[in-house]
Order: sequence, then structure tokens, then C-alpha cells
Amino acid sequence: MPILDCRGLPVALLALFCCPGSGKEFEVYIWPENLVVEPSESWEVNCSTTCLQPQKGGLEGPVNKTLLDKQPQWNLFLLSNISQDTYILCYFTCSGKQEHKRLNISVYHPPKEVTLKLQPTWVTVGRLFTIECRVPAVKPLENLTLTLFHGKEILHHQTFAGGTLDPQEATATLNITAPSGDKHHNFSCQAELDLRSHGGGIIRRVSETKMLEVYEPMQDSQMIIIVTVVSVLLFLFVTSVLLCFVFGQHWRQRRTGTYGVQA
Repeated sequence: MPILDCRGLPVALLALFCCPGSGKEFEVYIWPENLVVEPSESWEVNCSTTCLQPQKGGLEGPVNKTLLDKQPQWNLFLLSNISQDTYILCYFTCSGKQEHKRLNISVYHPPKEVTLKLQPTWVTVGRLFTIECRVPAVKPLENLTLTLFHGKEILHHQTFAGGTLDPQEATATLNITAPSGDKHHNFSCQAELDLRSHGGGIIRRVSETKMLEVYEPMQDSQMIIIVTVVSVLLFLFVTSVLLCFVFGQHWRQRRTGTYGVQA
């Protein structure tokens, strides 16, 4: 849970303690100004005003909130068990007039697992193979980018359109020809969830590296030699079987004939 030190509030919030208002105009502030959280994560929120003697103030919204500390010009709340996108209102009433500030809360599901699959895992040079990267249960999907790598070289970027409010599976697929050169080639996938537009940061996760085995295609002359050798070996095998059969029959006939004379 993030810890909020009221002495560390932005200068704009500190100014309200030392700059008295006329009572005719006042401002309402909420900190942080944007909030992005994981499901069931807790966060501290400060609601404050420039009014020196507000009649009423607080935090309203469909979230679980606990008052941690309170002063005439600010309230410190703990928000907890946030499970879906929502908002809260920080409000104060001063001299019969009410002002408020809205805080949008976005719930995100980070890419906790990135799976890379090669199909097939070995291939000859110039043949097609498929790279598939899969990430389950991500939100918001429109802030996700999947990047396929061959070693350190970027092969493909995949972005996604916004879908439902629920977490969704994301998949990036690329069909390419097997490269020449080295026999073994490494591939990986990176999932990047960019939450800066919601007030958060960038979350990255990388898959395990998968290796593709690439073989040079056989030349025609090599193929002819292999076929010839296999054919000769097959011919010799069949010939040896036939000779064994013929000599066996001949030997049996001679034995039978010899026993008949002796009788």
C-alpha cells in the first residue's frame, strides 16, 4: 500500500495552508489526480481545500473508504477492495457554496504470463514457420503491445483495440521464412502494458526464449547419391534373402536324397 506523507504534498496543496482565502472563492484538490490500481489493491487519497473554515467536506463514491486522518482543510482516506473502473468525488462546502474535484480510478490486470510457441521447432532454410505469442487476462487491452524478437532484432509489433471492460487474452502471430546462416535461432516475446495515460507507469514482461533449428536443404546430387546407396543396399538385402532361400532348398533336397539311398 502506498504511504502518503502529508508534508510531502505538492507545492500547490501546501500553499493553501499559508494563503488565506477571502471566503468568496475557494479551491478543492485531490491527490493523486489520477489513480490506476490492481484488483483489491489499497491506496491513500488526500482531499483538501483552500477554504479556511469549511462547513463540510469529504469523499463520495462507490468504493470502500476509511478515514485515516482529518484536519479542517484536508482529509486523508484509505481506499480498498477496488475491483472495477470507477470514480470518487472530493468535496467541500464553504460559505454555503460547494465545490468538488473528481478522481478517476482505473483497474488494470498486468501481463503476468507471456507464452511463446514455435511451430514447427525445426525447419529447412526458406520454409515457413509460425511464431505465436499469447498473454492471458490483460486489461486495458488497448494499452498493450506485444513485440516479437529474433535475438535482439524486432520482428513484429502487435497492438490491440479496446474491447470489453473485462480482462481479455491477447495473441500475436507471425508467419515468416526460416533464415539462413546459423543452425540455431532464438526467439522471444515481450508484453508491454503502458499505463501512463491513466497515471501509472509501464509494465513489461518477457517470455522464455525458444530455439528454432534450421537445416540447409539437400542438394540434388546429394539426394541422388543417397537414393542410389539406399537402392543398392535394398537390392543386396533382397538378393541375399533369395540366395539363402535357394541354397536352403538345395541343401534340403540333397539331404533327403542321401537318406533315401541308404534306406
